[in-house]
Amino acid sequence: MNPLYDVLIEPFRTPFMVRALLELVILGALAGTVGLLVLLRRLAFVTDTLTHTVFPGLVIGFLCTGEGGVFWGALAAGVVTAIILTLLTRRRRVTEDAALAILLTTFFAVGVVLVSRRSSYTADLTAFLFGRVLTVSETQILQTGIVTLLVVGALLLLRRPLLLRTFDAEGARAAGYHVDVLDLVTNVLVALVVVAAARAIGTVLVIALLIVPAATARALTDRLAPLIPLAALVGVLSGWLGLAASYEASIHHGLRLASGGTVVLVLVLTYLLAVTVPVLGRFVRRHAKPTNRLETP
Repeated sequence: MNPLYDVLIEPFRTPFMVRALLELVILGALAGTVGLLVLLRRLAFVTDTLTHTVFPGLVIGFLCTGEGGVFWGALAAGVVTAIILTLLTRRRRVTEDAALAILLTTFFAVGVVLVSRRSSYTADLTAFLFGRVLTVSETQILQTGIVTLLVVGALLLLRRPLLLRTFDAEGARAAGYHVDVLDLVTNVLVALVVVAAARAIGTVLVIALLIVPAATARALTDRLAPLIPLAALVGVLSGWLGLAASYEASIHHGLRLASGGTVVLVLVLTYLLAVTVPVLGRFVRRHAKPTNRLETP
């Protein structure tokens, strides 16, 4: 049988792999789209903060109602964080980096304290931080789909003011837009993506899913129009290839690889290829010896 088929298609004949692939395809497209806004606004630290402040929401939701409460707890924590962050950064006495550091350390410490009270501390902490994409359920896929529709709808509805805020904040104010409201919308959208992805790949790995596909697309093109579909495509393909590589190594070669971590490694490898291949191509063209034409005696 075709080796490519065995590696890329055969693993997804099992239901749990199909669910994992569907979840990562949705998340890859969603995170690649929102990640472009994060990249252009230079909000990587904001995103990193949100991935940590969602953590206590995950824990509280799990402690209160079990697996069914994880999504809603994370959602509540993400929205609260987005609101607090926007309010804190409006005050000139509190710089953005200080507000982010305060929120990150406080919320994450609360989550660690809460999860440490359980007897299965290590296993629960690992699941919350690094996710378990292979155990994703149909309910979680549905929740991710709903979040995707909400985020994409908001981006389509507010694409003009959000783009104007991204490239010219003063111009957005002059045009009559409330910049603070746009910042709040941006923070909430990022928080929603974090919430959608946290259960599958964990709070620690979400930052890679949000940043790396957009950075890869940015390395491949300077044009704004193809950036969003290209970032989404990178996210989708990396999820597929990461799952396939993890399955192949674990099942057929006895090398256990965490699925979420493998997806992130594929994302990073894709970014490195996008950055280095054009540079190497220019280097080769610059130093290649011109072909000698036949000279007449």
